[in-house]
Amino acid sequence: MKKKKGVTTDRCAYWFIAPYYIFFLLFVLFPIVVNVGLSFTDFNLKTISFTGIKNYIALFHDGLFWKSVQNTFIYVVFTVFMTLILGFVLALALNSAALWGTRFFRGFIYLPYVTSMVSMSMVWLWLYDPTNGVFNVILEALGFEARQWLYDEKLALGAMIVMGVWKGVGYYMTLYLAGLNNIPSYLYEAASIDGAGYLQKVFRITIPMLRPVTFFIVITGVINAFNVFEQVNVMTGGGPMNATTTIVHQIYTRAFTEYRMGYGAAEAVFLLLIILIFTLLNFRYGNQGQDLDIG
Repeated sequence: MKKKKGVTTDRCAYWFIAPYYIFFLLFVLFPIVVNVGLSFTDFNLKTISFTGIKNYIALFHDGLFWKSVQNTFIYVVFTVFMTLILGFVLALALNSAALWGTRFFRGFIYLPYVTSMVSMSMVWLWLYDPTNGVFNVILEALGFEARQWLYDEKLALGAMIVMGVWKGVGYYMTLYLAGLNNIPSYLYEAASIDGAGYLQKVFRITIPMLRPVTFFIVITGVINAFNVFEQVNVMTGGGPMNATTTIVHQIYTRAFTEYRMGYGAAEAVFLLLIILIFTLLNFRYGNQGQDLDIG
């Protein structure tokens, strides 16, 4: 009896995608399940005991943790919004390959994104240095007082946001450039015939046609921003006065400095729920570019 060609093809397809699902089960789903289980225990790498929801009760009474939640939300909102706007503007400016130097500037702006965050944090530590830092040298040359960028609790989080925007703007720009190249040129030609100006084309054609790209950027950008850790750990250690501590930094501190693995797991579950809720809301209410009204 001959095998059906369609059944054989389907089985081959499943074998090809099997490695991804094996990786997902072993290194994503299984660790999540284990972490959720640990969040109900008092685990210190030596002993483990079941404590029920004790960690979650302590979590909701932990002022330092809620300070980290506040800092993280501020970082997410400003970093994602500012990076998205700047990435879009840069993409518009560098979209024309006919202009001189566009390829160089595209690569130059994208370079920070592919550079190690730790190494870039060391560079920005020098830029923010209170005595010999570039930013303070410029301020003093202009007649202003030097700033304690990373040592002033009113400025430290803003300094981290500026670095985050600088690090990610090249990636957003590249995504928008790819989206701009996929917009049919006849839409702009028709708009020109109707007498539309440059800004009208941008707001009535470009932005609506880039909704799928924007949707992807917001989802991935928010997830990445919620997981901010390396620059905080290297540049400020969460200070001054916990002004830059974030959720992931608190998870690291509780789990790997204080060895309160169960409590750190509860914080990680809280972060997972935040990201999950935001992602579901974005999928529910975010416009993915379908049913576009260009006119």
